Amino acid sequence: MSARATKEETGAESVNEVRLVGRISQQPEERVLPSGDSLWTFRIVLTRTGERGRSRRCVDSLECAVWAGRVRRSVAGWGAGDIVEVTGAVRRRFFRAGGAAASRVEVEVTGGRVIRRAASG
Repeated sequence: MSARATKEETGAESVNEVRLVGRISQQPEERVLPSGDSLWTFRIVLTRTGERGRSRRCVDSLECAVWAGRVRRSVAGWGAGDIVEVTGAVRRRFFRAGGAAASRVEVEVTGGRVIRRAASG
């Protein structure tokens, strides 16, 4: 089967949906790209599940990017330590850094909400 197999060839439809619930590790940050586009970025920390028999707690840390206006306004009010739920899709983004081509995998967030605010003070 080729890498470009269609739904008819495989009998299955591709699905790229993500739902994450975790803690914001640091204050979300607005970035303005050289193109003039802006986005919000943050890192979400998730406790790894299914790790039986491990003596230490394992976590995963994922980069998230928010492009959509309504969700960007929500993320602007989030803070480090907040527990949030986000939905979206996994994306691989290509860009130039220091004259070289680079890429990164991140979650493109299309929806989100705060589940619990971080304890203050």
